Amino acid sequence: MAKQVRITLINSPIGRPEDQKATVKALGLKKLNQVVEHGDTPQIRGMINKVSHLVKVEEA
Repeated sequence: MAKQVRITLINSPIGRPEDQKATVKALGLKKLNQVVEHGDTPQIRGMINKVSHLVKVEEA
């Protein structure tokens, strides 16, 4: 089974550049403290790196 990562939105994307807002939305995050799980792929890791200051990541 593929590894999973649990991503939590801990800071608001309000006032951030549009590309960061779009990345948060693409990860499926809409509200603060919302948690989503995704497969641990290079694409997801790249998105996490782009908004690492807004999210918290845990291995699931």
